[in-house]
Amino acid sequence: MHKNVLITGGSGLLGTRLSTMLMQKDYQVSHLSRSSSHGRIPTYRWSVNDGMLDRHAIEGVESIVHLAGAGIADKRWTATRKKEILESRTKSSELLYQTLKQNTHHVKTFVSASAIGIYGEGGPEKIFTETDKPADGFLADVVKQWEESVDKIATLGIRVVKIRIGILLSGKGGALAEMVKPIKWGVGSPLGSGKQILSWVHIDDVCRMFIKAIEDEMMIGAYNAVANNPVSNEELTMAIAKVLDRPLWAPNVPGFILKFMLGEMSELVLKGNQVSSEKIRNLGFEFEYTHLDNAVNDLLTSKGKS
Repeated sequence: MHKNVLITGGSGLLGTRLSTMLMQKDYQVSHLSRSSSHGRIPTYRWSVNDGMLDRHAIEGVESIVHLAGAGIADKRWTATRKKEILESRTKSSELLYQTLKQNTHHVKTFVSASAIGIYGEGGPEKIFTETDKPADGFLADVVKQWEESVDKIATLGIRVVKIRIGILLSGKGGALAEMVKPIKWGVGSPLGSGKQILSWVHIDDVCRMFIKAIEDEMMIGAYNAVANNPVSNEELTMAIAKVLDRPLWAPNVPGFILKFMLGEMSELVLKGNQVSSEKIRNLGFEFEYTHLDNAVNDLLTSKGKS
């Protein structure tokens, strides 16, 4: 068993939950961070911009989980922000590659976050699988270059797994939290046509998939992390309103208003795609949350654990 795991981006939404779940399974977890220690988890410094990484971070580590990267939806997509979104991923992978290449280590497995944004927008009939080619456009290009930077690590004889994460649902932030705000105020409504398909996934299922990727040596390459029941934006909005017992504001938010408010970033909510998780399920992985109502109920009711 690979019991020593180093996580980049460990203090983020996914990293925090994954760290907790790994420690519950008796893993030794450490973080790579731009800032000093996050309390109970040993933390090592790195600076992607300066090309600096404390090489002590990889000592005794068998698996690295790479989650670092500037938030896609955190700020408007200016030219500067786009560069930051891309380079925070590619340069961090390159820094890890150089560190592993130049130092003695025992790393056998490298599991990186990726995203279903690589597939671009799909029509109602199209179901994307891991064999589909990357689409054109900013997001798809970011994910393509991100994965290519990670694949370089496989040349060092390290098993590389890329988890292409769908719309991540968590009770502590991310897409779900943003959708909850207007609904709580009674002004929630579907976005754009409301018909765009969202391939969603519960945060705990993503974490379990990362743990499987660490433990299962059969896993190599890309795997989609999406529940096998995608829904429309309208269905997700209605499911949240139902759990919160709030009415929905009747009209949809028109696409042109979202484009005005968010600029190019509006494609995150106006475009959708239907993605298959058959590849990971064929390896015996079972999603705990396969139906949206169960996932939303789990995340938004009093438990709020994720």
